[in-house]
Amino acid sequence: METLLLLAHTEADGSLAMAALEALGAATALKPVPGGSTLIVGLIGDSVQPAANQIAACGASRFLGVAGKDFASPRYATDAAAAQALVKAAAATVVLAPGTSRFARCLAGVAQRVGGRADTHVTAMSAPDGQLSVSRWYYRQRMESVLRREQRPWFILIDAGSQSMWQGAVGTAAVEIVSVALADSAKRTTVTGFRAPSADAQTIRPEAELLFVAGAGWTKKQADGQVRSAEAEKLILEFLKRSRASLGSSKSLVDQCGEGQAVLSFLSHLNQIGQTGSTPRHPKGLSTCCHGEEPHTVGWRFINERRAISLDPNCGWARGKAEVLYVADAFKVLAKVNELLSAASNSHYDPYVVPALAGQREKTG
Repeated sequence: METLLLLAHTEADGSLAMAALEALGAATALKPVPGGSTLIVGLIGDSVQPAANQIAACGASRFLGVAGKDFASPRYATDAAAAQALVKAAAATVVLAPGTSRFARCLAGVAQRVGGRADTHVTAMSAPDGQLSVSRWYYRQRMESVLRREQRPWFILIDAGSQSMWQGAVGTAAVEIVSVALADSAKRTTVTGFRAPSADAQTIRPEAELLFVAGAGWTKKQADGQVRSAEAEKLILEFLKRSRASLGSSKSLVDQCGEGQAVLSFLSHLNQIGQTGSTPRHPKGLSTCCHGEEPHTVGWRFINERRAISLDPNCGWARGKAEVLYVADAFKVLAKVNELLSAASNSHYDPYVVPALAGQREKTG
């Protein structure tokens, strides 16, 4: 029998973000598996009642909360103290939490304080024989392992995008407030404000429906013998602005930017995906000017639907790594896509269907 504690921190408006609802979805799916398990929810934030009401129908036996101005903003000392208090109040044996930067920073320390163990980047959980197991990926998502631990409490941080969100009716939850005494030394760090790029300058959008990946082919000589980096930059930025897609890139292209070459000025290594980059989890992915070999496609492991645009009908994407390959000039395709998006700016539009208009479409096995 396990006592499951779902830890979550509230947003500025008191609600729970998507990552927290995904972790709750995993917790509720896991609850009936190890026989007799109970689910408790622990919330941290300025005010936790709105978040508790948001998930009142989740089936938790108790709602615990640590609330107050001291817990409104991310801070290691206060977050660790709050999480530790909730774990003790719940007598939790398994602690589930979304793998946000806030929890990733502090929960390993909390596990050490309470004599537990912590695993991060978990993408799946199961208990086929009554014993809890978790799955995670290693070596840039090329190897998957299944882990079990005897040590309790066991802290499990769940990767965003790997689980289905919990959905249920809003209600009224009875929250038990857990008191946490903070020393003055725990409040030395203060948050003075937030900085965020303008909407047009933002290129990384984790919750976007579409991941658009730009490869090094955008910066090579084109059919006319010219390098058209400035035109490529304009086309890509316009597409991102109109489609609200998230931007990824290959290592070769972001390396060129880091070497001071005038390539695509808005790219950085934060955009890098693949064997040496991040592994995004968008529902759809569209690769352009990438050859689709193994290092590039490793980062696409969790993309549900993959398509690509390339002038080479024999590239890696054509060999079973994409559902659809458009054999076409990416410059012409994106120019046409932007034109159609502009014309349809006031209606819902799926940019996925447009590339077929600009070149031959090949389905791959």
